Amino acid sequence: MLAPYRRLFARPGTLAFTLSGLIGRLTMSMTGVSLVVLLAERRGSYALAGAVAAAGLVTGAIGMPVLGRLVDRYGQARVTVPAVLYNAVPLAGLLLCVRAGAPDWTLFLCWAAGAAIPNLGGMARARWAHLYRDDPAARHLANSLEQALDELCFMTGPVLGMVLCTAIAPEAGLLTAGALGAVGALLFAAQRRTEPPLAEPLAGGRAARARHGSPLRVPGLRVLTLTFLSTGMIFGSLDLTTVAYADALGHRPVAGGLLGLVAAGSCVAGLVFGTLRPNGPTGVRFLRGVAAMAGLLLLPLLAGLGAAGLGGAGLALVGIALFAAGTGTAPTMVTGMTLIQELLPQRQLNEGMAIAVSGILVGISAGSALAGAVAERAGPGAGYWIPAGAAALALLIALAGRRHLGASAPENAERVVSGAR
Repeated sequence: MLAPYRRLFARPGTLAFTLSGLIGRLTMSMTGVSLVVLLAERRGSYALAGAVAAAGLVTGAIGMPVLGRLVDRYGQARVTVPAVLYNAVPLAGLLLCVRAGAPDWTLFLCWAAGAAIPNLGGMARARWAHLYRDDPAARHLANSLEQALDELCFMTGPVLGMVLCTAIAPEAGLLTAGALGAVGALLFAAQRRTEPPLAEPLAGGRAARARHGSPLRVPGLRVLTLTFLSTGMIFGSLDLTTVAYADALGHRPVAGGLLGLVAAGSCVAGLVFGTLRPNGPTGVRFLRGVAAMAGLLLLPLLAGLGAAGLGGAGLALVGIALFAAGTGTAPTMVTGMTLIQELLPQRQLNEGMAIAVSGILVGISAGSALAGAVAERAGPGAGYWIPAGAAALALLIALAGRRHLGASAPENAERVVSGAR
């Protein structure tokens, strides 16, 4: 299954930026669970943990497109390094506030201040898109590989975070995540020979750039961003609901493994999907992926509600359902990122992918907050209504905007932008 991916690494430097980016991306997969466990342990409230996580994700969703636009204008390395150094400050502030028993509002302030999140996944995809700009099959492979690597992070990150938080100290997960994220991002920024060159400035200087505007002028990107927002609600609510579910059954340490099963299913599906030859227009494939995802997300709901009274056996059933549900997310994400690369010109690619990821982050924040409130007030398994409903919403949005997902080249995007001005 992995043999087709070998040709991607024939280009010098590709393995180096892939491995360093993989280390850096562990941060996002570890911080969510680590923050929830830390605040649930030190402050005794899942609702507070979900709300603090939501505040950080919302500000991160605002900061990420800004960083993406700066990356498109100044280059990946020149933006990533100061962003990494800045983010160490609010992380340290949060840990100190928790340790000192500071008021809850200080936790919101510190976590929300960490808005300069380098989108290493998007920057890696931009490198592949540049290196294989004339090879659509290789780009499909690369996008599938990147999605599988994302899922590998979300498979190992929650487990690592849970182990550190429960075996060493509640603060250990966030400390490790911060260190790995900083080292990985700095190593990624150091790989200069694979960094995409800066696009030629538009004729007319600043006035032309102002007229060109945001990538959100492209209707297809708006549809994708809203669909990804609903997909983010799946991720956020699924994570917190699963942690609360395992805790309610007296098996909190198992929660990391259950979340790892979701990512494992998505990782396997992403790798297999990459080896398949794309069939039909990208927009049609995206709709198929969202529909499959919506159907598969019913499985955790059925397992969670039906197995709540079965103890360990119930957790096993939920784990199987979570693995199956995970297989629906990777094809959707891979095809969505491929669509963005087709809809946008090179000079807006980092910003466009950052906007899409920001949609996911906003969705994660909303899903976490909703799931935290449900976990406080409802029985085990009830929270799985949220990811099932979010998947159905994603399908409705994609169907409503399907006519905007037919553009398949940057030139089409340029015509749409020109008509919107």
